[in-house]
Amino acid sequence: MTSPFYLIAWLVVQDVSGRVLLGRRDGTSYMNGLWGLPGGRVELGEALMAAAVREAEEEVGLKVELASLKALGVSRFDIDGMQGTDFLFLTRQWDGEPTPLDKTAEVGWFAPDALPDDCLPWLTSVLDAHLKRGAWLTEQLDSVAGVQILSS
Repeated sequence: MTSPFYLIAWLVVQDVSGRVLLGRRDGTSYMNGLWGLPGGRVELGEALMAAAVREAEEEVGLKVELASLKALGVSRFDIDGMQGTDFLFLTRQWDGEPTPLDKTAEVGWFAPDALPDDCLPWLTSVLDAHLKRGAWLTEQLDSVAGVQILSS
């Protein structure tokens, strides 16, 4: 039996002091109630960066230009019967004030090394690998504890 394969685009919005913007997920089918990055599934025919920009606007009300995005890396996951690929993008430029909108109960700024305890279970290690250590490719597997860094 094959499981569905998910293609996910996440946007790491980082302010001048290095904090990242998180939103508390609300009304979602995945990890409802936990803090996470703006992001979600890439729609059919949609470019990865366009998906990250769209999700940021829908979830936290930020207008982000494609030209401001930097690719942070890729993280493959095969956890709890779900598999797919997360594409992470970084921006330090946006218009608007972060506001909880679609499927987001609240927003907050957090230091990458001091994320809330109730954030997505993989978020701390993925941000550490991609944002802090500069890894390009990581994997999150049921058979491996934490995140395996494949290259940097």
